[in-house]
Amino acid sequence: MAPVPGSLTVAVIDDHPVVIEGIQTWLSEEPRISVAHTGETTDVEPGIADVLILDLNLHGRLAVDDIAMYAAAGQRVVAFSQFTEQRVVLESLEAGACEFVAKNEGRAHLVNTVLAAAGDRPYVTPTAAGVLVGDRGANRPKLSSQEHTALLWWFQSMSKASVARRMGVSVHTVDVYIRRARVKYAQVGRTAPTKADMLARAIEDGLVKPDDITGYESAAVGVSWPRDRAVSRG
Repeated sequence: MAPVPGSLTVAVIDDHPVVIEGIQTWLSEEPRISVAHTGETTDVEPGIADVLILDLNLHGRLAVDDIAMYAAAGQRVVAFSQFTEQRVVLESLEAGACEFVAKNEGRAHLVNTVLAAAGDRPYVTPTAAGVLVGDRGANRPKLSSQEHTALLWWFQSMSKASVARRMGVSVHTVDVYIRRARVKYAQVGRTAPTKADMLARAIEDGLVKPDDITGYESAAVGVSWPRDRAVSRG
């Protein structure tokens, strides 16, 4: 199926052709979505589409490491699986998946998840919600090492361009890391729409220490910033 100009694109990787055909049928009913690629293996480059729907069970192996690889490169990934055990769901989200969709959750949840992922917005499926509620550590989002590093250096008054150079990635990828961290906080009910909010959340969770942030002072109810450094909403 050729992508429609101006629409968001999706790639689908699943080792069962019937599942791929079903996903294509579901997505074809949403005019904002076009399927740009389908395949049975993870031999496609990151960035092939706005959102990658990835089957977790590919030819008998669990593809969590593939999620981490794609997420580290800035690719938005939606994990799609019949395996809904708590460990599998949490490992998928921790590896960097934007969301987890169970194969029995139906068209509406998959479409809504794809639209939300493409816009870097949170969308929690019933399966993921059940797992997060049951996870004792769910109130503290599990950020990847890349997300943590990007946030720390961004908090240290480095521009996103400087963070990108230091991490060896593009500015777009740094933006993805920061947006994904915001989504993860929103998923657990702790929204962080501004840079100051993100810093407050990170300090609350012990992800960064006030001493790590040169020139900033943390307070019990928030973060105060020096007058010569404005808080960005980027």
